[in-house]
Amino acid sequence: MPKLKINNTEIEVPAGTSILQAAEMLGYEIPRFCYHDKLSVPANCRMCLVEVKGAPKPVASCAMACGENMEVVTDSPMITKARHGVMEMMLINHPLDCPICDQGGECDLQDQAYGYGFDRSRYGEDKRAKKDPDMGPLIKTVMTRCIQCTRCVRFSEEIAGVSCLGMLNRGEDAEITTFVEKAIDSELSGNLVDVCPVGALTNKPYAFTARPWELRKTESIDVHDAVGANIRIDARGNEVMRVLPRLNEDVNEEWLADKSRYAIDGLKKARLDVPYIRDEQSGSLRSATWDDALSKVAEKLSTTSSSKIAAMVGALCDAESILALKDLMLSLGVQNLDCRTDGTLFDVSKRCGYIMNSGISGIEDADAILLIGTNPRHEAPLVNARIRKNWLAKRTKVALIGEQKDLTYPYVYIGAGPDSLNADHSFFETLKSAEKPMIIVGQGAFLRPDGEAVHAALYDFATKMGVVGDGWNGFNVLQGNASRVGALDLGFVPQGTGLNAYGILTASQKDELDVVYLLGVDEFNVEASLGGNTFVIYQGHHGDQGAVRADIVLPGSAYTEKDGLYVNTEGRVQIAKKAVSAPGEAREDWKIIRALSEKVGKTLPYDSLHQLRSRLVKEFPHFGKIGEAVSADWKAFGVAGEVRKHPFHSPIDNYYMTNSISRLSPTMAKCTAEFVTKKQAAIAAEAAE
Repeated sequence: MPKLKINNTEIEVPAGTSILQAAEMLGYEIPRFCYHDKLSVPANCRMCLVEVKGAPKPVASCAMACGENMEVVTDSPMITKARHGVMEMMLINHPLDCPICDQGGECDLQDQAYGYGFDRSRYGEDKRAKKDPDMGPLIKTVMTRCIQCTRCVRFSEEIAGVSCLGMLNRGEDAEITTFVEKAIDSELSGNLVDVCPVGALTNKPYAFTARPWELRKTESIDVHDAVGANIRIDARGNEVMRVLPRLNEDVNEEWLADKSRYAIDGLKKARLDVPYIRDEQSGSLRSATWDDALSKVAEKLSTTSSSKIAAMVGALCDAESILALKDLMLSLGVQNLDCRTDGTLFDVSKRCGYIMNSGISGIEDADAILLIGTNPRHEAPLVNARIRKNWLAKRTKVALIGEQKDLTYPYVYIGAGPDSLNADHSFFETLKSAEKPMIIVGQGAFLRPDGEAVHAALYDFATKMGVVGDGWNGFNVLQGNASRVGALDLGFVPQGTGLNAYGILTASQKDELDVVYLLGVDEFNVEASLGGNTFVIYQGHHGDQGAVRADIVLPGSAYTEKDGLYVNTEGRVQIAKKAVSAPGEAREDWKIIRALSEKVGKTLPYDSLHQLRSRLVKEFPHFGKIGEAVSADWKAFGVAGEVRKHPFHSPIDNYYMTNSISRLSPTMAKCTAEFVTKKQAAIAAEAAE
């Protein structure tokens, strides 16, 4: 470990540490544009120049490794003059349009120009101008502002795994552009806006809508998949203007998937803001008061046999509302409960059987990875990015059982269905001999009637492959919904002899169920799946699948409008914070259920969110360990039975529309037209030929 002095302060750093990184450890800030700690080092902007004793000229601190007895000065007169020169060169062709640039107020170039820019220009030539390529519905381009730092190129190739951007030409004609003008087809393309240090790439849907200093910033959690990415919600008044990622190395690093970032305009569409009751004569929904709606729900629940009542919770529900609904239903004697509304079947009795036991960051430690029944690129883009990161760093072997898709990294294809687990394939020897083998199972493996038998077969296979050992559990289940792990932890599953989701829908169609309570359930076509004689109570925030069929609609709050606990796919409990108020008369879900319990005569024993969380943590202690991924003991899971040979299928056909918010988002509709519909049309045309 080399020892060196930076500004006369001695420091010892690991071998290979750059001068820039060492300076940051000591609290010395060195300006930079091209350097990014998650990307490779090109050293092409020269803004991070420092003086090294004995060197004939300033050196780029981002690319120079620390050496023994090195003496570095980061702010000498020579270095200040050099940075002034670099900044002057940067601004030769920059349009200086800060007043109309969306990056204004949070622009690296703007910030550094205050410290190293001149108050006049010595150049009289015309500024260079470049054509703005169309990069699709998400990225707005103004390439005249580009300083050729190549961050976007390196991100797209290294993190996103999509080689769509590059530097063309040389000298004054050099420009960053797509090789063939087309939209950037990546689920992580929004991060290009974050890594761009100037206003060359900006958020297209957000363009010209707000300035950063106008926005109220709230730290929260994303709910569009089960990763639980840490986000910052920026709001103005009562409107969510944009969503940005927060740094959390264990979960999302500093990246965010496109759906999580851009689907927020769906929060303003088709919102439920007053209670509705279906008129018995006309058959249409009419607005009602809260008292009328809750009284009618209470009457229906009180006069119906508990065996003929069922309740299900959807993909976006917080833990508090799930627990409140469970408490209410159990007080009524209802046993027909389930949270697996997507149709998956698996053993819910062992926690190790439904979480990512190694954690998301543990993917980087694996030395052999087997994907089963999953397309992580669509189901969890940030998990897919971790797998690619591992492959780039160590060329880890990856194999797939299921549908063949472009996952942004090479993999060995073993087969399509569960029978491939018994195949004599060479990759299984690689998996067995690995020090830290990993299996990632997607929901496509359980989206079948024999899901519980598949679950048991996966336990046997994982044991046979030695996936679990001392200090390592490489068996991972990748959940698809933000509420799923929390609901399973809380036991929102069939009680005793109660029906699961399949059974509830079947019983409804056979007129064996009288009442179904849907808490945010929009994962299936409710109108087609439930029987016509079943009384449906829908509580949620959008007029989507559930509200269309409902006899009573209770307007709830979206994830940006309430405080709530969510448990991600690795079992990590995280807190989402309220950023804006719910529209109209909509209320937080747990409050609606608490008010309903009074009407039913089964008043729940909590009057505040604090009391509800106290009850939650008392019965389920791991909910008190905020931010910590609580591990689970390795135990046998699954239900032995016959496993069919049918192939696995990913549950997501269209990444951009998977829940009630994204389905109603105009931006996601544009993405669907650009990336899904066009691709399907091209495939159909090719097949026709």
